[in-house]
Amino acid sequence: MMNDLQMRLCGDLVLRQKCTPVDVITDDLLNVLDKMVEMMREQSGVGLAAPQVGITSRFLVMTDPDTNQVFKMINPEIISRSTKTCKMEEGCLSVLGPDNLPVFSHVVRPDAVVVVWTNESGERMQAEMSGLPARIVQHETDHLDGKLFIDYLSPVHREMVMRKVRRHKK
Repeated sequence: MMNDLQMRLCGDLVLRQKCTPVDVITDDLLNVLDKMVEMMREQSGVGLAAPQVGITSRFLVMTDPDTNQVFKMINPEIISRSTKTCKMEEGCLSVLGPDNLPVFSHVVRPDAVVVVWTNESGERMQAEMSGLPARIVQHETDHLDGKLFIDYLSPVHREMVMRKVRRHKK
């Protein structure tokens, strides 16, 4: 894949690509997952998806902020979403403002999800997540489909976020 992972920022076309499933778990993939966990922690993030480091494959890393458990998800898929929604503030390590910190905005998403994935050992896993972990896994799996949290915002709110992003790029 690549050794030198670089954060990709809003405007980079890789963030808008639909990622391809991972066929084989290689040592290279396992190394990339480990590096992504390091990057996520260094930037005080709670999740990081492959496209954010320029890779168009379906995998992500995330932390459950309540338990500090790290998930390395290969080919994650949300198989059900609750009808109950909640509005929470979201930011993204790929959507930075003029202060070089993530820009935040409120996003409405399902409160709970059931997600299936393959872990690093090749085992199929399933978890029901609610609250913050559900929010994180939805945000990160969106990245694998080329979606950003700003896509959920009203045109007015999206423009407010993008104004900050454009100031970051100057």
